[in-house]
Amino acid sequence: MKFLGLKTLDIYIIKKFLGTFFFALGMIMLIVIVFDVAEKIDDFIENDVPWNQILFVYYLNFIPFFANFFSPLFVFISVIFFTSKLTGDSEIVAILSSGVSYRRLMLPYFVSAVFLALLSFYLAAYVIPKANKHRIGFELKYISKKKGFNSRNVHKQIEPGVFVYLESYDKKRAVAYKFSLEKFKEKKLISKLIANRAQWDPTKQKWKVLNYYIRTYKNGQEQEIEHGTSLDTALNLSPADFERLEKTIQTLNIHELKRFIAEQELRGDDKIDTYKVEQYSRVAFPFSALILTLIGVSLSTTKRRGGTGINIIIGLILSFLYIFFMKVFTELATAGTMPPLLSVWIPNITFAIIGIYLYIIAPK
Repeated sequence: MKFLGLKTLDIYIIKKFLGTFFFALGMIMLIVIVFDVAEKIDDFIENDVPWNQILFVYYLNFIPFFANFFSPLFVFISVIFFTSKLTGDSEIVAILSSGVSYRRLMLPYFVSAVFLALLSFYLAAYVIPKANKHRIGFELKYISKKKGFNSRNVHKQIEPGVFVYLESYDKKRAVAYKFSLEKFKEKKLISKLIANRAQWDPTKQKWKVLNYYIRTYKNGQEQEIEHGTSLDTALNLSPADFERLEKTIQTLNIHELKRFIAEQELRGDDKIDTYKVEQYSRVAFPFSALILTLIGVSLSTTKRRGGTGINIIIGLILSFLYIFFMKVFTELATAGTMPPLLSVWIPNITFAIIGIYLYIIAPK
């Protein structure tokens, strides 16, 4: 039996791999949903949320995010579980004794892993951001408590050579206090606007500065002072730029996120490393399926005392170490102590080296 060049043995292993993976993932998602319902049931009742909104807006869009989040762990567990069982039943020994090389044995595993990696990338790049718009919108409407937002000592570049400073921002009133706007040309200050506050006008979609002074400069010397009580401005800035939550980037597909990062770099956003971690993770994360498959097969094709149980324990330890590494290096990147690209890929590189070593010694 052949399908796309695969033999009967390959199809058998692929079915075992994917069947175990989707079954295990489905079980954990049911458990996660049950716990989530138990946690949020009071909010649902208190806010009188319609059941169809809960099912089709929240949980339907909840599943892709958490399924993809747990997928590396269950790729590893699936490989360890069913391959250890094959090893314990001497099926792996029989396969290798029939003339199949260890390298050839890896083919169906990697066909499955590549499929899961591509699926993970597609979900992270396109499906999950769209689902997150509905899920996060639901949370903000029915679950999260709406709080006033106060930001202090904000400094943003909103256009090349144009900088905004403000001492504090009040979300409820859409007011920026101690507001200033500086314009530079060839690194020289040409004008500076200072105002007691700037008020957002939702009708005009503009900022109105109140009690303002405008100073213009030439060759570093002050040339003119203009002042007034009220002035409409046309700034490339909106309240959303102050109120932007980190969750917002989770609603952008991979192309939108790239454009957003370019825009925020221009503005001098101090959370740019956080945004880049999200961007790079969407590519690096799917590779975990390939790396953990390599480690899982290499570990579980060797018989050990304790059988399947000991292999699963080793697998769980390595899985949690991998997740721990990802978390630590992500925090280092967001803290600005390590380049985001490097921090995202270090766990993959480290565990790929471990996987290659285990693969080399496994046939022995």
